[in-house]
Amino acid sequence: MRPLFHPAIEDVQPEAILHALSDPARAAIFAKISTAGCVEACSAVSAVGDRVIPKSSLSSHFKILREAGLIRCERRGVEMRNHSRCAEVEARFPGLLSAVMGAYARAGASPVAARKGGTAG
Repeated sequence: MRPLFHPAIEDVQPEAILHALSDPARAAIFAKISTAGCVEACSAVSAVGDRVIPKSSLSSHFKILREAGLIRCERRGVEMRNHSRCAEVEARFPGLLSAVMGAYARAGASPVAARKGGTAG
């Protein structure tokens, strides 16, 4: 099995983070992981809003989040454990994550509702 790519924190670029979080579904997935600290099963974040993300799309979202330096994934048997790298990213780019995630919150919409053009609540 091919090893997973995780960029060193020195190689993480703000444009990669912004791209990763520009998709409301990825932002919602990242919010769930960062709140939990570690998500042991991808299925734990597959329900976003009122829809379920297919496994193939979920894999793509995790890859983009991982390659942007936002999460660290660790294989444990047949499952992946996904850990937030918030502290590392915050140390490198102070305030970036809170600004982006706060923008979703201030819009009064969940990241998924923002994609649909609706509001949460």
